[in-house]
Amino acid sequence: MREYEYKPPRVHSGELRTPVIFYKYVPKEGPYPGEKEKKVLFKAWAKIDEVWLRDVELAKSNGTLSDVTIIIRDPQGDYIPTNKHYVEIDAPEYKGKHYNIKEAQPNMQNKDFINVIAELRS
Repeated sequence: MREYEYKPPRVHSGELRTPVIFYKYVPKEGPYPGEKEKKVLFKAWAKIDEVWLRDVELAKSNGTLSDVTIIIRDPQGDYIPTNKHYVEIDAPEYKGKHYNIKEAQPNMQNKDFINVIAELRS
């Protein structure tokens, strides 16, 4: 019989140290077309993962070098991230950068978290 060995979860609440803001664009007021940013939809604490060093060459060939993975606690229906929303990472390293959400999926290893994949907005 195989021995049971405890494996700690890959992500836990103590690693959620970076504030993130999810928002969407709203139409400008007035007769001219266009949009202005920020109707804030949700704020959360997150763990930010960038492209791993071993995957840099693959990311360069795919054009996904500027993608980030944002791991947040599952908001239980209060907010559901979609590809129509944007995210801003509130950290000095990411100042002035806005990201389009490409995909949001539940973390299959730990159902308490959601993985949000976002790319730098051009």
